Amino acid sequence: MLPTTLPSAKAFAQTSLQDWRRLVDQDLAGAPFERKLITHTYEGLDIKPLYTRADWPPDGDPSGFSGQPPFTRGSLPGGAAVASPEGTVGWDIRQEITDPCPATANGHLLADLLHGATSALLRLDLAGRNGLDADDLRAGPSVGRDGISLSRPADWAEVLSGVHPGAIGVWLEPGAAFIESAGELAAHWQRVGLEPAKCKGGFGADPLAVLARDGHLPYSVDEGLRRLADLAIWAAGRYVANDHATVRAVRVGTAAYHHAGATATQDLAFSMATAVEYLRAMTAAGLPISAAAGQMTFSYATGCHVFLAIAKLRAARRLWARVAEACSVPASHAGMDMHVRPSKRVLATRDPWVNILRNTACVFAAGVAGASAVGSVPFDALLGDPSEMGRRIARNTPLILTEESHLHRVNDPAGGSWYIEWLTDSLAELAWGLFQKIEARGGMARSLQDGWVAQQIDAAVQPRLRNIAVRKDAVLGVSEFPNIDEALPTAPTVDRAALARTAAQATQAHRASVPPASVASALAPRSDERFGTLTDRAFHAALAGATLGQIASALDRRSVPASVTPIAVHPYAEPFERLREAADRYAQQCGARPRAFLASMGTPAQHLARTNFARNLLQAGGFVPEVHDGFASVEAAAAALATDGAAIAVICASDAQYPELVPKLAPALHAAGARTVLLAGNPGDKETLYRQAGVDRFIFVKCDVVAVLSSLLTEQGALS
Repeated sequence: MLPTTLPSAKAFAQTSLQDWRRLVDQDLAGAPFERKLITHTYEGLDIKPLYTRADWPPDGDPSGFSGQPPFTRGSLPGGAAVASPEGTVGWDIRQEITDPCPATANGHLLADLLHGATSALLRLDLAGRNGLDADDLRAGPSVGRDGISLSRPADWAEVLSGVHPGAIGVWLEPGAAFIESAGELAAHWQRVGLEPAKCKGGFGADPLAVLARDGHLPYSVDEGLRRLADLAIWAAGRYVANDHATVRAVRVGTAAYHHAGATATQDLAFSMATAVEYLRAMTAAGLPISAAAGQMTFSYATGCHVFLAIAKLRAARRLWARVAEACSVPASHAGMDMHVRPSKRVLATRDPWVNILRNTACVFAAGVAGASAVGSVPFDALLGDPSEMGRRIARNTPLILTEESHLHRVNDPAGGSWYIEWLTDSLAELAWGLFQKIEARGGMARSLQDGWVAQQIDAAVQPRLRNIAVRKDAVLGVSEFPNIDEALPTAPTVDRAALARTAAQATQAHRASVPPASVASALAPRSDERFGTLTDRAFHAALAGATLGQIASALDRRSVPASVTPIAVHPYAEPFERLREAADRYAQQCGARPRAFLASMGTPAQHLARTNFARNLLQAGGFVPEVHDGFASVEAAAAALATDGAAIAVICASDAQYPELVPKLAPALHAAGARTVLLAGNPGDKETLYRQAGVDRFIFVKCDVVAVLSSLLTEQGALS
């Protein structure tokens, strides 16, 4: 029978940190505490196994209250549990729309909205992001690539068909063509009769992120900042309600850095340095500091380290509040508008079903950390255009976390955890120091252009790549527990060549139907050119029927294009997926996968641990391991290999067996046809003895698995 009353905290014996440490040391039995229980992050932080009130300032609460500086607990009072300024309760579920065809993209958009999404992120195709129409000869294969083909005003109307004007926020990922695409979207809102104060969304001007990701801008960095300021001033004068922007012109995006392997502190510092660069551009153009701050939304990518992601996002708000305070931004405009989505570096193409778990971890962290908007990624997004099932699962992930788990009903649920609070504070402190270093170098634009940013990321990612190669950092389904017989989901087939032809023909027909004089008149430079008029010309030209490419050509100021080495994406799974691809090609050419024979010796108790280790390791490279129950003699193992015909043999047994077994078995396996003989286990001081017996390589915990598998595939002829 259950008790009618529960004991209070006073009924439990009080303990101290010293008592806890005494018990831990007793369990460690002499093993060093620092080596066994202190973990180290790539940010350079040492993580203790236990945090208490002693790890937090004794007086007060530096994290404050939600909706109040320093906004660590959230930008809005009550967080997502109460209605936002847009009138929504819960997380803003912002789904990305990327299908190249406007009509198909519209179908995806309506399905997302019908089934729970609350805003949309429209990603222009590569041609559009560079200011090129579908019929532009310079566009080539970039039409319909990595986004929606939106050249004509009719394309914008089609992709947003059926969407009630003003019901959702429409956000753009426009690349370098942010003024052109802003003009087209604003013209669409005007045509459907939507009052400016009721428009919601963002135009996504972020030239530094475009330069980092693509390696080029069609204009100089100074011109990009000037255009950003022009768009911000125009938007600030048009889309405002209750002294707050309803449409934000500027995005501070750091996904390119995170995809490449930036640490949490680097990600935070780069975002602050970029934001300050943009603030300077807007205020220098005449926009008041409060309005300039209100024009920005921050876009972050997160990984699967849930606690680190939560702390990073909480620290981001604290850092931005500090920047706002230093720039005299009123507290009413200093809250951060934050959009968060999963990073490409944690997703994999192999065993993509695991991406569902990765995406869930990222979405959970974003929501719990108080993101203004949460993006959820289809598990098959890296395989091509996402399937309907992939899109549905992505939509449902944040819905389940809110409607079934009610995570949005608790404001700052991670707050008060001494570990999270300490980690938030530590990340903010380290990031602030790096931000100051960037400022001392001349700012983010200069640090990006002279290669310093790329150097910092490369230095940070190398230790991680080494740990992935030795499988200290495991990639589930790829480097650990791979399924070489998996059937990957088939991506929907899209005939991009046919789509490009259709889009080009429609664009040409539209251009022929619009009086050239009306477009030319709208695009003509004005005698009173000032900040805001460039965007205003784009807007009126779009109203007159100008295509995106026509606007881009008219706005071209012939500045020297900016160019840097693009910051390369470093997916965690990439080294192993490259090996799997080589093994797949070999299978297609030769009719069978590369194979390896496991010479498991003795009883299961003697060989099974090494057998399973070797099997898992070989499968991570696409090899088919031929597994046996265990051979009783060297002769039996050699005879089985001769019958099998594999060119690679792996000796699997216990350390106690090896000194006597290896000198006999290794030569016998070579004589039976093995080109390469591996030993499962660290040879220690017997390496020379075993090599003399015929062992070519050793595989063991923390060996360089990528190097071993690469050499085996090269010898097999599968990798050059």
